This record gives sequence, C-alpha cells and structure tokens, in this order.
Amino acid sequence: MSTATLSARRAPDGFAILLMIMLCAIWGLQQVAIKSTNVALAPVFQAGLRSAIATLLVWGWARSRGTPLFNNDGTLGAGLIAGVLFAAEFVCIFIGLSLTSASRMAVFLYTAPCFTALGLHLFADGERMRRMQWIGIAIAFAGIALAFADGFARPANHGSTLAGLAGDALGVLGGIAWAATTVVIRSTRLAQSSASKTLLYQLAVSAVVLLMLAAMLGEARVDTVTPLAVASLAYQAVIVAFVSYLVWFWLLTRYIASRLSVFSFLTPLFGVTFGVLLLGESFSGRFLAAAVLVLVGIAFVNAPVRRTRRNDA
Repeated sequence: MSTATLSARRAPDGFAILLMIMLCAIWGLQQVAIKSTNVALAPVFQAGLRSAIATLLVWGWARSRGTPLFNNDGTLGAGLIAGVLFAAEFVCIFIGLSLTSASRMAVFLYTAPCFTALGLHLFADGERMRRMQWIGIAIAFAGIALAFADGFARPANHGSTLAGLAGDALGVLGGIAWAATTVVIRSTRLAQSSASKTLLYQLAVSAVVLLMLAAMLGEARVDTVTPLAVASLAYQAVIVAFVSYLVWFWLLTRYIASRLSVFSFLTPLFGVTFGVLLLGESFSGRFLAAAVLVLVGIAFVNAPVRRTRRNDA
C-alpha cells in the first residue's frame, strides 16, 4: 500500500460533517435503545445478537452489489484483529457498567478520540496532528468531562472504591480498544478494502465472541418480549450496526480519520439529549456550556491550515 494512497484522504467537507453529525445522533439514540431492550435481553447477549443480525445484512448488501468479500487480498489478519478489538470494546463497556456509574463510563470511554488521534499520528501517513488540533481535542474532552461532572464526582454504583476503579479502568480500556480499531483500519490493508468487507470482519468476529461470552455468563436468554424491545433491537442492528457503521467506514476511506473521530464527542451529548426528550431524564445547566466546549474543540481540530506567504522581494 503506497503512501500516496493513504495520504490522498482529505479534511472533512460540509457533506462529511453533516454525515458525522447524523451518525453521532444515531449513536446517541442507541443509548436509549439499549435501555429499552435491557428488559428483554441481557446487555452482552443483546450486543451479540445485534452483531449477528447486522452480519447477515452486510453479507446480503455486499452480495447484491457484487462486492467481493472472500477474495485473498491480504486483509484477513488485520480484519480479525479489528473484529477482536471491536468485541473487546463492548465487553469492557458492559462489564464496566456493572462496576461504575454510566456518567463515569462516558467520561473514560470518550478518551477514545484522544487515543485515536495519538495512534493515527504515530502510525498512519497523512494523519499527523498540529498543535491547534491537539488543543481542540483537549477542549472537546473537557466538555465531555464537564457534561458528566455530577455523575463523575459520585462513587461507583456499588460504593466499592476498588470496584469503581476497575470499572473506570475498563472504560479507558474500552476507549483504547475503540481507538485501536480505527488505527488498525486506517493503517493496514483494510484502508484499501471496501466498507462492507471491513465492517463484516468486525461484526462477524464480535458476534461469535459476544454470544460465546453471553453463554458463559448465563445471559443467553430472552426474559420478556415486548414490541418496544423488538423495535429497539431492530434499531440497533439495522440502523446502527448496519447502516451507520457502513457510512462510517465509507467516510474513513475518503477523509482524514483523526478529524472525523473528534466528532464522536457529540455522541454522549446526543445521548443525554435523547434521554431528556424520550425518557424524561434531566440535565444541569452546565450541559449547555459543555456542548459549547465540544463544538469549539471540533472547530479547532477541523480548522483549515493557514499557509503564510513569504515575501522574498
């Protein structure tokens, strides 16, 4: 894979920015969908079913478009690694949520764009970050910390300091796994693969890992079937895991990944907003200030490079 191929990706334009905002809204609404499905399916089993259903959808989509999925293009090793990392992210999130609060998990999980920027800066051509962009990432992360400051200041769910620290650590590990997945996709042969094939690796591997883990934990069962739970699982499988992830990986083939990933700071803000609108949850006044910080940080990261002209006269 040539350096020229990797470096050809460009900064997000208006179309990419609009798509990223839509994706973050979809991912934010997913938090509400997961809560709605928890009454019927245990979280890990829920995540495994979602991946399994989406795997079939991606396979059918690729077949209908004639996209090759099983050709020997040298992506198998990187694809399996990306799939394991994708599954590890969800394992860390779901187990971590049983040890620490959702607010603390949100703060630690959304270290992911920071790790993504660092990993791409080190390992991917055309992804080096300038000082202003690092400042932007720091500002956006500060916004996330401010948004969830109330919950972050409280102890973990079970009141155990050790358990809380373990949950926080799993949040960071989940963020690292999320970031590492993007870095693997961007810096290996997967960067030249189709979005369908890249997504299929992750969904198929994560479906196997998560369903096996659910069986080991005794969670592979259906407790209560309700229309809302079915609709919520369908939303996760079809809209999130199939449609939105396909769009995300398509964007990664055309735009600078580090500048795209910073938009994911919007996801927990959308999650809180949908929680207020759909679940009757509340938020503090500092949430608006936090949203402004996130937007400012995103603007810093995606600000155009100023080129000074030298006057040699």
